[in-house]
Amino acid sequence: MQTAHVVVTILAALMAGFSGTVLLMRAQWIVQALNSYGVPRSWWVRLGLAKAAGAVGLLVGLFVPVIGVLAGVGLVLYFLGAAVTVARARWYSHIPFPLVYAAPVVGALALAYAA
Repeated sequence: MQTAHVVVTILAALMAGFSGTVLLMRAQWIVQALNSYGVPRSWWVRLGLAKAAGAVGLLVGLFVPVIGVLAGVGLVLYFLGAAVTVARARWYSHIPFPLVYAAPVVGALALAYAA
């Protein structure tokens, strides 16, 4: 297993886990953003759990690769959906934020493929 793959996968999992945790903890800055984007409150717990599950899946994927690939694809789709949601809300300056979270996941998937 490549060292780079492990490091990038752990980074991606930490970032996705952080993102899910702040959503589940209802951090004020994330609450304000989600309200601005028009994301219904009834979705927040499921969205936070999806990110947390993706983070766990990435880590499990270090030992069971198919789980990591599925988790990675799910997280990439999640963060792309978040970017679309931000764009639909016309908060164009916020579009880079979900893409920053997606970037290490894409890197982890690419390194897993290269291994």
